[in-house]
Parts: sequence; structure tokens; C-alpha cells
Amino acid sequence: MATESSTVDKRKNLEEVRDEDLEPYVTLRYIARLFKVLAILMVVMLIGEVITGFVTEGSAALMTLIGEATKLLVVAGLMWGGGDITLLLVDAGHDLRVARILLGRINASLQQNGGGEKTIAVKPTTAPTPQSRG
Repeated sequence: MATESSTVDKRKNLEEVRDEDLEPYVTLRYIARLFKVLAILMVVMLIGEVITGFVTEGSAALMTLIGEATKLLVVAGLMWGGGDITLLLVDAGHDLRVARILLGRINASLQQNGGGEKTIAVKPTTAPTPQSRG
């Protein structure tokens, strides 16, 4: 019962939303930005490595640069994808919170309308016997 009274205290009106229900996912957004910034920095490093390789070794460095470029592009792509997945987790968390808020409002509405405990009378039937099928 203590949790019900504290919920009523925090929310005077059913239409109000508690602050913890709208708490932003600040840390996850920073992680997503960090992943995307790291992906961009890897592409910049790749460009610098290609320029340095051609300046110092010329066309002899082409095969080495292709391998390095492939590695860096794959890792940069994974970092960018990690940032997108992190943003997807934020959106999923928002959806979960919205579902929790709506479920709480439905529950409160049912409690106000008498608990929603309506019984339906079901008339018992008997299964037909093989003789009655005839």
C-alpha cells in the first residue's frame, strides 16, 4: 500500500507524467556520438595513411595500402553501426517507457471504474453422446 500512496503523491493527476518516466538517455546518446566521431576519425586516418604511403613509397605501397584501407574501413563501418545500434536502443527504451505509462494509465482507469471485475455467466453445455448424433 505504501507504493500506491507514493505514486499518488508523485502524480497528482493521471495526465501528469513522472520525471523518471521521461528521463533522457544522455549517456547512450554520448556513446553513439563517440562511436560516430571515432568512425570519422578512422576515415581521416585512412586518408592520411594513403597520402603518406604514396608520398614515401609511391605505387609500390599500393598493395599494403589496399589491405590497410580495407581494415580501417571495416572497423569504421562497425563503429558507425555501433553508434546506430546505440541510438536504436534509446528509441527502444522510449517505446518501453511509453508502453509502461500507457499500461499504468489503463490500470488506473480500470481501478477508478470499479476494477473492471465483471463476470460473465457461462451456461454449461454437455458434449453430445454418440447415440444422440444418430
